[in-house]
Amino acid sequence: MLYTNPQLQRSDLSLPVIRRLSGVSNIRYIKDASTNTGRLLSILNETEGRMKVFAASAHIPACVMLIGGVGWMAGPACIIPEASVRLYDLTSAGRWDDAMALQKTLWAVNQAFAKYALAPCIKAALEMQGFAVGDPIPPQAPLTAGARAEVKCILERVGAL
Repeated sequence: MLYTNPQLQRSDLSLPVIRRLSGVSNIRYIKDASTNTGRLLSILNETEGRMKVFAASAHIPACVMLIGGVGWMAGPACIIPEASVRLYDLTSAGRWDDAMALQKTLWAVNQAFAKYALAPCIKAALEMQGFAVGDPIPPQAPLTAGARAEVKCILERVGAL
């Protein structure tokens, strides 16, 4: 599996490189965190079925599934696993109206991750859910009291507390 995350890697694989790599027999998947869902469609078109596409938190999972993606690997799923599975089941069944209704509710979790960073959000949310996971490893800091309150409200709203 290839993994592209241009925000963290400060570079990205071009579509011609992805197309070429899709011809390598043991590279069958790509996880893309580019924030550009149109790019995912370009990858699907360029690789002509040789490479399956997974999305990261930066994309709207229901939209990724609609255009032909096979799933998503994203931090928010760590704290809303049941809802994530429900979303996957709805998209797999082609129940797009129901999937989008759920996706709209769950998007607040992705927004919190974007606002406060992945590890602090996961750690704080898991603590709130009763899992003693401790603080994130420096240089990342734990969420502030205000940020924790915001994440708690989101978790309550999506039924994850």
